[in-house]
Amino acid sequence: MPRRKKEQGKVSRDRKSLKHPVQILKGMHDVVYPEVAYFEQLRSVCQEVASRYGYGFLEVPVLEHQDLFKKSVGGTTDIVQKEMYAFKTRGGDEVALRPEFTAGMVRAYIENGMSNWPQPVKLWTWGPAFRYENPQAGRYRQFWQIDFEYFTSADPIVDVEVMQMGVDLLKSFGIKNVCLELNSIGCWGCRDTYRKQLKNYYRSKKRKLCLDCKSRFDKNILRLLDCKNEQCQPFKTDAPQMLDYLCKECNAHFKKVLGYCEELGLGYVLNPFLVRGLDYYNRTVFEFFTQNSENEGGGAKLALGGGGRFDYSTQLLAGPETPACGFALGVERIATLLGKDPKSISEPTVDAYFVQIGEPARVRVLGLIEKFKRCRVRIGFDVGRESLRAQFKSADRFHAQFAVIIGEKEIFDNTFILRDMVSGIQETFPIDTLMDVLRDRVK
Repeated sequence: MPRRKKEQGKVSRDRKSLKHPVQILKGMHDVVYPEVAYFEQLRSVCQEVASRYGYGFLEVPVLEHQDLFKKSVGGTTDIVQKEMYAFKTRGGDEVALRPEFTAGMVRAYIENGMSNWPQPVKLWTWGPAFRYENPQAGRYRQFWQIDFEYFTSADPIVDVEVMQMGVDLLKSFGIKNVCLELNSIGCWGCRDTYRKQLKNYYRSKKRKLCLDCKSRFDKNILRLLDCKNEQCQPFKTDAPQMLDYLCKECNAHFKKVLGYCEELGLGYVLNPFLVRGLDYYNRTVFEFFTQNSENEGGGAKLALGGGGRFDYSTQLLAGPETPACGFALGVERIATLLGKDPKSISEPTVDAYFVQIGEPARVRVLGLIEKFKRCRVRIGFDVGRESLRAQFKSADRFHAQFAVIIGEKEIFDNTFILRDMVSGIQETFPIDTLMDVLRDRVK
């Protein structure tokens, strides 16, 4: 007994030492209702659209070797230099939480010998990624992405198929006024010539650039075109455009992309300064936006995601040359848009809610629940509640059409009471007819 009192005293002191409750890390967030309902809805739509376009699901690890991202995303990118959650394991491995999906998808393609699979290989995935950056509306340090990748075709019509799918997916989510912007950043050959021209243009303006762009000037000059700092915007207008420096092959490829877009009626905006400044991108790059009066800034564009060709990605990881194209979308940003429309998702609903009275009834209800696993009737219950009032309140919250009431008398008689939650009319039936009665009554 004295020992127990001593342990209780220690717990009490430990509680007092916690001046504040442990809270979630900055930039992280709990996905709770109603946001979790939007997540579920988005994933369901993704599955449907992926099936229609012939994409199979692939799960890749959250944790990868740092070199995977350094070699593919690029060692001079902000993602690798500033934003990646990187650390050493106890065994000395240098690892990182994935900051994006494409690198992991490419590694999986190489490592699992997918070049020997029936071609083309179309894959999609969904899950959290991690970047250490200042949290913004709809952007967190742990954020969720949707990712679609198309491997083993260099045909420009594939670029258009992938972009069309992205627009189709966003519209299937219920997003209005989807805008597609696209550009070509050429191949390694013609891009080197363009980089030199761009560097010559910005050299005299370097001292007027923001601190990030001054750093990018030598490391990744293309990222100057991607800068959102107002200080750098005036210089972008007269900057050289990549489209003027495309080699013959890249120029032909992009002309075909634009031609296919027009033939298919896929609307787009040509943005000559769109670069998607990650090392694995080449040729066609694109981004998705929505623009309407409900967006922030009274109609300002809201970025939803983007992508492009990444024909060099497998080579960067010492794999076989494999042309590819794909895109990623931000789940939180899309869920925020859905949340502005109260009709975009319904409240949680059930067809029937079990209400039990007494201990034997709780056990009976648990036994009945097992029988509904293969039945299409949606049911709700809470055997942890004893109060009738609380159980009926839950039934109302879940918009149940019926309440199935089981008490001591019903246990003895092998019956149940069915209450219509709208009219309040109650009927009694034999317990062995429960499933048939619900199937007949549920609309």
